[in-house]
Amino acid sequence: MSLGLSGTRRRRGDMPVGEKLWHVSWSLILLLVLLASVGFMMLYSAAGGDWSPWADRQVVRFGVGLLFLLACAVIDIRQFMRYAYVAYAVGLVLLVGVEVRGEIGMGAQRWIDLGVFQIQPSEIMKIAVILCLARYFHGADHDEVRSLTFLVPPVLIVAAPVVLVLKQPDLGTALLLMMGAVALLFAAGVRIWIFIVGGVSGVAFIPVAWSMLRDYQKNRVLTFLDPSRDPLGAGYHITQSKIALGSGGVLGKGYMQGTQSHLNFLPEHQTDFIFTMLGEEFGMLGGIGLLCLYILVIAYGYAIALRCRHQFGRLVAIGIVCNFFLYIFINTAMVMGLIPVVGVPLPLISYGGTAMITLMLGFGILMSVHVHRDVHIGRGGAFDDG
Repeated sequence: MSLGLSGTRRRRGDMPVGEKLWHVSWSLILLLVLLASVGFMMLYSAAGGDWSPWADRQVVRFGVGLLFLLACAVIDIRQFMRYAYVAYAVGLVLLVGVEVRGEIGMGAQRWIDLGVFQIQPSEIMKIAVILCLARYFHGADHDEVRSLTFLVPPVLIVAAPVVLVLKQPDLGTALLLMMGAVALLFAAGVRIWIFIVGGVSGVAFIPVAWSMLRDYQKNRVLTFLDPSRDPLGAGYHITQSKIALGSGGVLGKGYMQGTQSHLNFLPEHQTDFIFTMLGEEFGMLGGIGLLCLYILVIAYGYAIALRCRHQFGRLVAIGIVCNFFLYIFINTAMVMGLIPVVGVPLPLISYGGTAMITLMLGFGILMSVHVHRDVHIGRGGAFDDG
């Protein structure tokens, strides 16, 4: 009888907080802690064997993020669905706020100063877009998803923040928003030929897009095609990154023994190029080990999506995991010279405040999907208790 009551409560999402915490995937949290610990270790090395100024702050941010994760995990997933459009609207207002009163740093206007701390609304928007699209497609039948007119609102949902992010300018985040949205649309059942037409249209639009890029963005693309054209200017980052990765060999030079990073040849070694520093100190095996941890987290995320019984949760889980994968792929491909340099951090490893908190919030929502995977959500959405 008690098992039956437990199952009913679990389906209705009205379990007490203690029971919800019991159902949290603690093995996934352990993997996140292991990844973050690698980041603490590399930031300690980046500072020359000092917790300040990066590692100590990162530990605090991860601790706060972990609390946010657990708080999100015990919130009924239908509440995230209920306020998905509100979250999107708030994110959009914050992006507009960046244009009006944003803080400029490193040539880009991406932050809003709240006095106590700064936030980067484009990071928050990555989660808001996932929630909004999942809410829109939840309960849509096969014929609706295959209708072109039905796809107009999600295209506008993605286009609005992408345009605002490109104005900052932040090409890397704009690409993440677009690619994450494409993955979610594919998971929702949008027909393949629409993606093919979109891809062909995108290729045809390249000349126009090229004319709209800033000079430094054009230099990044040209440097990607020929790094030797400006080895001390636009090509400096990627040239030094390749040197550092190559010098690490199979086993690496040893912890805190990397010459490229510790002699300041490698720029941004605590943020975008931290994977390069790890490769120099721990070699190819260290890099593969880190990627294996990432693969385990991604596998856990997709398993959560597959086990979820409602469309909203499945789409949210897929969107969050795809976003996490894109972070990893773009950053590692960038530092190895496989794609042009863009400002995308390595998740849980690179130093950063908003990116860390937003990432942990995303995993918190993913954990809520896991805890509430059996709740009933009808086509009426969060307002239907079934």
